[in-house]
Amino acid sequence: MSDRSYAGAQAQVNTILRNVYLWMTLGLAFTGVVAFLAAGSGIVTALMQNPLLFFVLMIGQLGLVLYLSARISRISPQAAIGAFLLYAGLNGILFSFIFLAYAGTTIAATFFVTAGTFAGMSLYAMTTKEDLTKYGKYLIMGLWGLILASIVNIFLGSSGLEWIISYAGVLIFVGLTAYDTQVIARMSAQYSGNVGSADYARLSIMGALKLYLDFINLFLFFLRIFGGGRN
Repeated sequence: MSDRSYAGAQAQVNTILRNVYLWMTLGLAFTGVVAFLAAGSGIVTALMQNPLLFFVLMIGQLGLVLYLSARISRISPQAAIGAFLLYAGLNGILFSFIFLAYAGTTIAATFFVTAGTFAGMSLYAMTTKEDLTKYGKYLIMGLWGLILASIVNIFLGSSGLEWIISYAGVLIFVGLTAYDTQVIARMSAQYSGNVGSADYARLSIMGALKLYLDFINLFLFFLRIFGGGRN
């Protein structure tokens, strides 16, 4: 590869990565704005009075994630962007409960801790020479174990298990943040200069969704740990 071609490939990699982080940041900002506005409206009351509506909202969120994951290569870039922003908005409605349940200082402190942790792990993933993808299957296994433990604790209501789940959740999503960052960086390098604008947008949205989910879940588990500021 000539120096000019290599420079062009590196520029494309950096552009894709930058686009992923821009869309992730936009998604997080949109979630925060929707959560803040919903907390001050009657939406939260409506959800509390109608559990079925709350359940439909959660199923809708899950459906959007599955839809994007399964059809990202076949849908239009506009549809991918729309589905991502719709998911972020629906997540904001659910997050409106956080503004009511926790003190503002707790939410702010947790956000900065999450942002610092996320940035640190992303930087590590992009600079380390270690192949983090080999840990992927263990992280996924840990994630499934975390989900099952959370379901079991709904019925047990154990505060001890709740703490274990919270700390395990932080560790797992710290690992997933580094893992997903490295996977996205390698994907960017692989497809650099070989994709059109439509695939470029799809790759950016799919990468943004993965990192968005890592950030949101890391924030939620940190919030459970720092929940002493609960209203």
